[in-house]
Amino acid sequence: MSEGHPNTPKQQDQVTEGGWFPYPPSRPARLIPPIALAYIGDAVYEVAVRQYLLSKANMRPNHLHRSATGLVSAKAQSRILTTIEDELTEEERDIVRQGRNAKSGSVPKNADVLEYRHATAFECLIGYLYSSGHHDRMIELIGLGIEHAEQQSPSPTKK
Repeated sequence: MSEGHPNTPKQQDQVTEGGWFPYPPSRPARLIPPIALAYIGDAVYEVAVRQYLLSKANMRPNHLHRSATGLVSAKAQSRILTTIEDELTEEERDIVRQGRNAKSGSVPKNADVLEYRHATAFECLIGYLYSSGHHDRMIELIGLGIEHAEQQSPSPTKK
């Protein structure tokens, strides 16, 4: 195997320690700014939602997009955070608090400030779990959130 292949022991450790790819975070997840954790958390959550939607039968492209939007919007993420909050550990609650209080500089036009801050907190939590290698926990919380969102919404993904 070549030195750059991710299955070499050193690179495989990097993949499992900080993420899915052999580019470990520059510092421990606890020291990454909340907005940076939200940045990666947003992307990871988006991939999780897309993979979830692809697991459904007969999904057409515009149907996939509409369904994804219903799960990744600030409003949906805010609701998901509210749903899973009782399941969080003290450490996770602390990460959520930091994400909620982080100043991002702007609020999207389709969300109110409170929803946006809670969505950022949710993304921060996902980013933290991803970056710290707690992938099983991240998957568990995303699954709980998607399950709850699907039960609450008469969205097309329920078919």
